[in-house]
Amino acid sequence: MTSVASSPALLVDISVHGEPFAGSEMVLSDDALAFLGTLTRIFRPRIEDLLERRAARRAELAAGGKLDFLPRTASIRAADWTVAPIPERLLRRAVEITGPVDRRMIINALNSGADVFVADFEDSTSPTWHNLVEGQRNLMEAVRGTIADDDPRGGKRYRLNQRTAALFVRPRGLHLPERHVIVDGKPVPGALFDFGLFF
Repeated sequence: MTSVASSPALLVDISVHGEPFAGSEMVLSDDALAFLGTLTRIFRPRIEDLLERRAARRAELAAGGKLDFLPRTASIRAADWTVAPIPERLLRRAVEITGPVDRRMIINALNSGADVFVADFEDSTSPTWHNLVEGQRNLMEAVRGTIADDDPRGGKRYRLNQRTAALFVRPRGLHLPERHVIVDGKPVPGALFDFGLFF
């Protein structure tokens, strides 16, 4: 199945080559696709450049080059600088859980008593079209507090507790494309797909 959306302001052509299924329209709205197209147009050139530089650096190292800090960043490393304060909700991170983005896992992890749940699109989730889009739908519902699941065999009901773990999302690496979504004739970087839809 292919659908095409276009953002008139940026003339971003985006096509989706994944089969639609119940609930996918919630995630793949016209606005979400236009945002993905815009992100891709802005950031894909930089990602492609970084991946080319990575390959060149790998070749240098394979030929005997040495790892070291970049000379041009010496002033940054030598400077007296700090980062912004950590938000209060994230001051305690003694227990973190990382796991896939399936519905029951998200509910159980957020209810677990852990300080943080990292919803992982990289290592914990098989990157099938259904898993990725359904995972985004699950996260949308989790953020809104509406995520639920019922086990008809065991009769158990899964709902979010009043207090839950802080939710982090880990997108796929920059080197992984999402071939089900095409912008300007090339796949969207998986990291932009994962980040953009969640954002």
